[in-house]
Amino acid sequence: MPKRTIKAPAAGAPVGPYSQAVVAGNWIFVSGEKGVDPATGKIVDGGIAAQTRQALINIKTILKAAGASMEDVVRCVVYMAYTEDFHLMNEAYAAFFPKDPPARSTVIVAALPLGLEVLIEATAYVDAAGA
Repeated sequence: MPKRTIKAPAAGAPVGPYSQAVVAGNWIFVSGEKGVDPATGKIVDGGIAAQTRQALINIKTILKAAGASMEDVVRCVVYMAYTEDFHLMNEAYAAFFPKDPPARSTVIVAALPLGLEVLIEATAYVDAAGA
């Protein structure tokens, strides 16, 4: 099955040698997105809630470049630095999936790149990926 990579400059540049997303068949795999403002390249102010919103805005932008939307997301994995911030992340996250939210795992990690408080990856399924 051929694959293609997605580049969405409006979502900011990756911080390493990876693609923002890869489309394989009807599947879109979005790499871990960060709460970084694409215009400034800096972590957004406002803690984990603001970082969660920005990460999901960046995911939405990447999905759009791949021909998909947030409604196509079937699974997310959320990596968090602090357990006590779960409720703040959860509130911000819920606003992006008001109906039929995707499956999700949340993992607390020792540290995230750039001093981030949250990193989110997403998997989407569309009937005609990239159409």
